[in-house]
Amino acid sequence: MEFFTEIGREVWSYIQYTGFANITWGNVIMILVGFFFMYLAITKDYEPLLLVPIGFGIVVGNMPFVKGLQIGIYEQGSSLNYLYFGVIKGIYPPLIFLGIGAMTDFSALIAQPRLILLGAAAQMGIFITLLGVILIGTLVPGGMGFPIDPANPETDPATRLLRAAASVGIIGGADGPTAIFLSTRLAPDLLGAIAVSAYSYMALVPVIQPPIMRLLTSREERLIRMPPPPTPSHVQRILFPIIGMIICVLIAPGALSLLAFLFFGNILKECGVTERLARTARNPFIDTVTILLGLTVGASTQADTFLKPQSIAIFVLGAFSFGIATASGVMFAKLMNLLSKDKINPLIGSAGVSAVPDSARVSQLVAHEEDPNNFVLMQAMGPNVAGVIGSAVAAGVLLAVVGKL
Repeated sequence: MEFFTEIGREVWSYIQYTGFANITWGNVIMILVGFFFMYLAITKDYEPLLLVPIGFGIVVGNMPFVKGLQIGIYEQGSSLNYLYFGVIKGIYPPLIFLGIGAMTDFSALIAQPRLILLGAAAQMGIFITLLGVILIGTLVPGGMGFPIDPANPETDPATRLLRAAASVGIIGGADGPTAIFLSTRLAPDLLGAIAVSAYSYMALVPVIQPPIMRLLTSREERLIRMPPPPTPSHVQRILFPIIGMIICVLIAPGALSLLAFLFFGNILKECGVTERLARTARNPFIDTVTILLGLTVGASTQADTFLKPQSIAIFVLGAFSFGIATASGVMFAKLMNLLSKDKINPLIGSAGVSAVPDSARVSQLVAHEEDPNNFVLMQAMGPNVAGVIGSAVAAGVLLAVVGKL
C-alpha cells in the first residue's frame, strides 16, 4: 500500500509541474492572440515573414510552467533568454538593416531628391504621438499606466515618462527594428508591447492606409500622373550610400549602428563587385535574423509581463501614430503641389512611412483603382526608402535628446 501511496505522491508532484496545473487566463488570451497573428499571416498574407514567427513566439512564450526550470525567456540560463539577448541589447535591428540595405533600390530617391521631404514629413506621427503620451502621463488619472516602472530607481518619473513617450512614438515610423532599437535603450519595460505593436501595424498597412489616403485626397488628385523618374548612373548609386551615411550620422549620431548597416548593405548591392555578399545579406542572413527576432519578440509577451494597462495604451497610441504619419505624408505632398509646377500624386506621400515596400504598393493600388493605367509605384518608392532613413534618423535624435536625461 505504501508503494502505491508513494507512486500517487510522485504522480501528483509531476502534475503540479505540468502546464495544465499552471495555466492562467492570461496565458489563454495571449495564445489566442498568437493564433490570430498566424491567421492573418497565413490566410490574409499580411507580412507572413514577420507575423508567423511572432505569432508562434507568442504561443511559445505563454506556455505555462513552474518558475525556476530555466526554460522561460526571462529566466537566466535558458536558451530563449540567450537568444533574447540580441533583442534587449539591440543586436538584431542593425543586422536586419544590413539585409534591408542589400535589398533596397534608392534609384527613385536619387532621381527625385525632393521626395525625401515626404519621408521626413511622415515622421510627424512620431513626434505628435510623443506629445500625446506626455499629455496622457501627466493629465489622465493614472496615466493609462505611464510613466513606466523604473528600470533604474534613480531616474525621476518625468524622465521615465519622456523615455516611454519617445519609445511609443517611434511606432509611427512603421519600422519594427528601429522601434526595438530605441525602446531597448529608453523603455525596456515596454519592449514587448512596442515591438509587437510596431510589427502589427507594419503588417496591416494595406488595411489602415487606404481609407486615410482616400479621405484626404480628391479623385482629381488621385488621378495625377507622374512621369517615370530618370535612371541614376552607376556612380550616383555608389556615392549615395556613402554620402548619405556621412550626412545622416552627422545629423543623428545616435543612429550610427542602424544607418551604417543600412548603407553598407546598399553599397554591397550597388558596387558591382560584392554580389555574393549582397546576395547573402538579402537572403539567408536577413531571413535567419528575422526568425530569431520574430520568435523571441513574440515569446517576450508572457501574460504576466505583457497584459498591463501600458500594453493597451501602446496599441491604441501606435495606431494613432501610424495614422498621423500616413496623413502627414499625404498632406505634405498636397502642400508641395501648391508650391511647385511639377505635380505630385499625393497618394505617394503615404509611402513616407518605413514599411518597405508595402506602403509603396498600397499607393499604387489606390491609384490603380482610380485609373488602371496610372503607375506610381516607382515614384512611391522614393518616399518609401526615405522613410526608412527618416525613422532611423528620428530614433537617433530621440536617443540623443532623451537618452542622456
